[in-house]
Amino acid sequence: MLAAVLYGSEDLRLEQIPAPTIGSGELLVRVGAALTCGTDLKVYRRGYHAMMLKPPVVFGHELAGTVIAVGEGVTKFSVGDRVLPLNSAPCDDCYFCNHNQQNLCEHILFNNGAYAQLMRIPARIVDKNTLRIPDRVAFEHAALTEPLACVILGLEDSGAQEGDTMVVIGAGPIGLMFIHAASLNGIRVIAVVKRADQIAAARLFGAAEVVEIIEGTDTVARVRALTENSRGADVVIEAVARPATWEQAVAMVRKGGTVNLFGGPPSGTTVTFDTNHLHYGDITLKATFHLTPATARTAFALITSGQFKAAEFITRTASLDEVPAVFASMMTRSAHKIADIKTAVFPNGDKPSGRTP
Repeated sequence: MLAAVLYGSEDLRLEQIPAPTIGSGELLVRVGAALTCGTDLKVYRRGYHAMMLKPPVVFGHELAGTVIAVGEGVTKFSVGDRVLPLNSAPCDDCYFCNHNQQNLCEHILFNNGAYAQLMRIPARIVDKNTLRIPDRVAFEHAALTEPLACVILGLEDSGAQEGDTMVVIGAGPIGLMFIHAASLNGIRVIAVVKRADQIAAARLFGAAEVVEIIEGTDTVARVRALTENSRGADVVIEAVARPATWEQAVAMVRKGGTVNLFGGPPSGTTVTFDTNHLHYGDITLKATFHLTPATARTAFALITSGQFKAAEFITRTASLDEVPAVFASMMTRSAHKIADIKTAVFPNGDKPSGRTP
């Protein structure tokens, strides 16, 4: 079969490799659609991910497809089922799983290989984190579940309530998902964006106000001016993964507010906070990682209900042989182009379904 294999930093190759075989409890899925992702871009840039994969490896982790073979003992799924296999599953037996923190599972099982014609789904993921897709929902829309599930966990961790004001720093795919999910829950969102092309996207997904970062202006002051009495936001989400924006996030929150440092900078990165501001401001700092089976189901329900603007997140399509070029192009951004959010890859030559939830 044809697959995109990651060998190292910016070294993604299209290769013919043997089709995967499956064992007891597993599924073999014909990939209907796979999506590009900010995490995949970071891995492509760095050439590895300490927890998720070790090159050389078939790349990609956001997908949906059709079951073409079932392993011995599988009773939940049959050949022909349209399925969404998440990219991980917890053990449900370790310390963290027993403390309702499955996203921190000590033995979490990750699965990669979405940029390929076929993909093996391990038994644990089949059992705990594979969902059946309604016929009316397009594969490329269902595949948005994994990143949205991470966002849903971030919102839950942040404790934002209807009527609150939330700042979201960043308008990449994750930032836009935070904006959209928060606005659907009645939260007033102030988006902080880097490029002019992101302004329209932030508004499309529900931002009440948009602040574009402009050199020579005080972004923190401009954001706080949009809050009541300039006191700051109830919740601030950092979705950029840069030290400067981590520090700005803390400066934008009100006393007693919560900052979720959602974006993950490289290992060894350090930031500086004013301890007096943190202590006497009674500020809560959070950092959310990954997802849980529960937030995956919440995200899936939001997409399949039609409330979530899934179609608007898919801004480009590509064939499997275009994947290396797609990632190379993602390394550069142009302020003169309409914002690209996600590319849907169709490894088997399928065309976008055109269906909407």
